[in-house]
Amino acid sequence: MKKHYVRYLTMTGMLSAVAYILMFLDFSIPMLIPSFVKMDLSEIPALIGSFAFGPSCGILICLVKNLLHLFITSTGGVGELANFLMGAVFVGTAGLIYKHKKTKSTAAIASIAGAILMGVASIPINYFITYPFYYNFMSKEAVLEAYQLIIPSMENILQCLICFNFPFTAVKGLIAAAVTLLVYKHLSPLLKGRK
Repeated sequence: MKKHYVRYLTMTGMLSAVAYILMFLDFSIPMLIPSFVKMDLSEIPALIGSFAFGPSCGILICLVKNLLHLFITSTGGVGELANFLMGAVFVGTAGLIYKHKKTKSTAAIASIAGAILMGVASIPINYFITYPFYYNFMSKEAVLEAYQLIIPSMENILQCLICFNFPFTAVKGLIAAAVTLLVYKHLSPLLKGRK
């Protein structure tokens, strides 16, 4: 039991460090979404941890990477809070579903469900947490105009979040899921200490 706990902590720490590093490799996709919305793949290690050790491990990885990122934050912790909440929804959902039936098809279904729920969660998280913080530096009208540069018919922030952020976040989750599904089988023995 103690050996399992030590491995759990060690692998959680290692995956958290990888997730933290991946946060630095963020990039924008200006033709599809305003440049202040960034794509990163730091949920991949959290999803791997969630599949290997359960949903609590994945959520813990999301927490640790965001706590580490607080030391260099430019958002006063608001971006990290939003990233944690969305990541926790994604890996928590996927890990919970996968925990009950550990097959490749269940992993795929679990990842898709988690990605869609993360997309859904991005709407209230951005609307009530992230964007009100942005309004301290950029007016609500300026944020709306950034979306209108892509699709002029956008009328309000909520509509923008539904039309842009929901699919963007869901696709981000699906990309993380695809990478995880490709590498998990090869990493699983290493993570769990099996040959």
